[in-house]
Amino acid sequence: MHLLSASCVGALIIAVICQVTSLETVIGEYGETLEVLCNNGDANPTGLLITKWKYDKGEGVSGDLIVKPQDQNASVIATDSYKSRVSLSGNASLLISEVTLDDQKTFTCMLVSGENIREYPVSVQIHKAPSKLEIADKAEELEIGKLVTLGQCRAEDTYPAVNITWFKNKLPLVADGKDIIINDSVQVDPETGLSTTSSTLQYTAEKADTDAQFTCVTLLSVGKEKVSAPATFAVTYPTEHISLQVMSEGPVTEGDNVTLKCTADGNPAPTSFNFHIKGELVKVENSNTYTLTGVTRDATGEYKCSLTADAKIEASENITVNYLEMNLSPSGKIVKRAGETLAVILHIDASEVATVSWTKDNIKLDGEPKFDEVAYSNSGRYECEVTIGAISQKGSFELIVEGGAVIKQLYKRFGEDKQHKVLYCEAEGSPKPVVTWSINGTSADETPFINGKITHTLNVVPTANLTVSCYVYNEHGQDSKDIKVSALFEEVRMDKQDQPSDDSDQTKVVVGVVVGLLVATVIVGLAYWVYTKKYKQGTWKTNEKEDGSSEEEKKLEEKVEENSQKAEEV
Repeated sequence: MHLLSASCVGALIIAVICQVTSLETVIGEYGETLEVLCNNGDANPTGLLITKWKYDKGEGVSGDLIVKPQDQNASVIATDSYKSRVSLSGNASLLISEVTLDDQKTFTCMLVSGENIREYPVSVQIHKAPSKLEIADKAEELEIGKLVTLGQCRAEDTYPAVNITWFKNKLPLVADGKDIIINDSVQVDPETGLSTTSSTLQYTAEKADTDAQFTCVTLLSVGKEKVSAPATFAVTYPTEHISLQVMSEGPVTEGDNVTLKCTADGNPAPTSFNFHIKGELVKVENSNTYTLTGVTRDATGEYKCSLTADAKIEASENITVNYLEMNLSPSGKIVKRAGETLAVILHIDASEVATVSWTKDNIKLDGEPKFDEVAYSNSGRYECEVTIGAISQKGSFELIVEGGAVIKQLYKRFGEDKQHKVLYCEAEGSPKPVVTWSINGTSADETPFINGKITHTLNVVPTANLTVSCYVYNEHGQDSKDIKVSALFEEVRMDKQDQPSDDSDQTKVVVGVVVGLLVATVIVGLAYWVYTKKYKQGTWKTNEKEDGSSEEEKKLEEKVEENSQKAEEV
């Protein structure tokens, strides 16, 4: 609390008390409009009569700026440079346009209400961010192990003066006085009072600094950062190591073109290399590749490349040329007679152990086919595939087994309806045998010709005993066989006895057996009649009872019944 100024006394009656609050601080941006709040923006006191702003000129002297009586417009009462730069906002805040460093003063807001006068002083500070921040005087390139001035970072026209920090790939660089040296300097413009800060970075590069991004950063007092545009530098270093690559999409095979590529770790990279090709030195200018065209198996071996400027720096790589040759014997179409021998020979010449697979008519076989005695079932197309890595070759032959037509079996069966007979003629041979019969029939049919075999069938209804012949033939031979077929009635009776043959001699035997059994039955029956007659009349010699022995009578009856059943079965 202090005594009022003369202007305060003129505005109030007696014993007016001025209350002073704590000092606030506000920061303004250089060249912008600054708003200074009255009482930190709090509501005005009740019964407010006058709002007035003033500033401290120094040495205890204050200068008036603007005044606003209640319910009236604000009036600028300043007579110096503030006359055209100050105004009052709706909440009684002081607005100062185009602030400079000279505006760093204490501004006081006075609120007069009744007998009270309240003063709210505010300290104004002015800051200025650098107008630009950039890395200048950059080095053309960095050399590994050599301390080089990388560049200078300048933060121009700042207030207060700023500190500059260097970063590499967003990590701060710390000066160590040896590999990283940072020198800062500050210059102040005597007219504006603004500062320009310069920071020079000396840096010893490493190989990893290729394409590294260097930036410089200032931290402003208002808490904001300003970052320069990143700078990158070419890093030069001599070649220490080279490598040789075999440019091939897969394993190298005979006939391929193979490119050798020599890569050096130096920067700038060497422009010429020596390639060592099977004892021959080939120099290549303005390129790091050399192409081998149409390589053969003889190209397998070690290859090298070296620097033309330093032959001791070299690299090597082995090349293996994969090759595969196969020869299959026989090949093409092979015709053999059934029972002959066929030797299959597969010769393989390869750069490594090969895998061999066989198929017959596209069905995989367990191993290499062997033909000690060719059979009709051996006919077909055989293919072998030989593989090493990504290389494969195929060979094939078609085996045709031929032989004269022969009849393997000739037989007959009753049809399912028991009203006809089916004759079967099984033939073998190749080409396919032609089958004919000595008689006509119905529903002639044949099975598919598989593995040199075919079965021809013929339906017949025999009305009498007959002999039927089957004939087969092809270009290599012919054959025939006969079968006796009895009349259908006799065949049915034979079928009941499961007799497979219709021979007439057997028929005669069967008929004789039947007649004999019938005669025997009659004789047994007659004997039985005499026997029973005898005992019914009593014993001729002893006059025994006529009923006879019941045990013997029973045995005789069983014998007669057994013979009768045999006769019926025949």
